[in-house]
Amino acid sequence: METAFTRHTGVQVPLIGGPMYPCSNPELVAAVSEAGALGVVQPISLTYVHGHEFRAGLRYIRSLTTKPIGFNALIEASNKAYLDRMRGWIDIALEEGVRFFITSLGNPQWVCERVHALGGVVYHDVTERKWAQKGLDGGVDGLIAVNSRAGGHAGPRSPEALFEELAPFGKPIVSAGGVGTPAEFARHLHLGYAAVQLGTRFIATPECRASEAYKQAIVDADENDIVLTERLTGVPVAVIRNAYVERLGTKGGRFARWMLKGRKTKHWMRTWYALSSGRRLKKSLMTEDTSGEYWQAGKSVAGIHEIKPAGQIVGEFAAALQ
Repeated sequence: METAFTRHTGVQVPLIGGPMYPCSNPELVAAVSEAGALGVVQPISLTYVHGHEFRAGLRYIRSLTTKPIGFNALIEASNKAYLDRMRGWIDIALEEGVRFFITSLGNPQWVCERVHALGGVVYHDVTERKWAQKGLDGGVDGLIAVNSRAGGHAGPRSPEALFEELAPFGKPIVSAGGVGTPAEFARHLHLGYAAVQLGTRFIATPECRASEAYKQAIVDADENDIVLTERLTGVPVAVIRNAYVERLGTKGGRFARWMLKGRKTKHWMRTWYALSSGRRLKKSLMTEDTSGEYWQAGKSVAGIHEIKPAGQIVGEFAAALQ
């Protein structure tokens, strides 16, 4: 099936293996691309979690597949040191031949200028119309529509409502959230989406380095087992309800909520949350203990009933279009 997305990227299947912290290890990214979809590198996962020097990590992925890959650029500007590092990563990715970029949490104009100069394209994560407008003002070529069924930081709109809100912009739109079966994949494309981004479905694969307990929790969960917690990053994040979540609850503490309301103090609280959640999620990736960690997942768990290879998943989803 040819769409504006497949024309932008040169892939065969209009499907993205979504960038995930901490789950996007190089072997998983490469397997998704090798099967004909688009695997996307999450740079902090590549370096901090999975231990690769950034350029060497990209070249390792390239040793596993010669097909297109993408890059995820979180460009939130409150931390100058982080933003400088992201600029360097983007330059290296371009030098290594990456030409598809997903931006989020900031003004993407400077990314678009660098990427467009070398013939690449930029899509921007959005949860509603106002963020889409800001991204398009910055020059992006398409939109990643993060809906209310997504894992991680989900949006407020259903897939249908979000598409209706964004379609008038006339840009390619990727549906992100809640797709765990080939039938759902085909339905989202028939709604008018140019592609679909999967995250949770690719955690339950042999290529993903998540623990067997994490993968089995996804297989065993229903969508009612997905809850939003504020205790991980300060804003609602979709996780699997386990004994740890049940014990702590899902609301942020009183002090944290007070800090986040202050114009000056919110920066320090967000920085603390970023550092804390980064360490916690890295630790949670490989743990077999269900009583002490957070496992991120979206409502697509309802359609995930077994662990299977990433290439098989891409093949089954592609077959649904025929």
